[in-house]
Amino acid sequence: METKIQALHFTATEQLQAFIEKKCAKLERVHELIQKADVVLKVVKPETALNKQASITVTIPNGELFAEKTCDTFEQAVDECLAALTKQLQKNKEKQRDK
Repeated sequence: METKIQALHFTATEQLQAFIEKKCAKLERVHELIQKADVVLKVVKPETALNKQASITVTIPNGELFAEKTCDTFEQAVDECLAALTKQLQKNKEKQRDK
């Protein structure tokens, strides 16, 4: 699976990128046909407590799944997005199995 990380208006640290790569790789355990994951990170203005936004788009053979969360840290936002995508992938896989 290819993971593309894009940080808007700031530079993501190597540590943050490694964290995202590692977490996204775990999605393949849920659905083995994932083609790619696009991760977009941005800081929401104005500077408030909950201003780190992560959005993840996962491409699978029959479409795309999307999740977007805003939290205190990028790590927390990515974790919440991946939790939401895990549920979506499980539902998608069940639908495919039922056909």
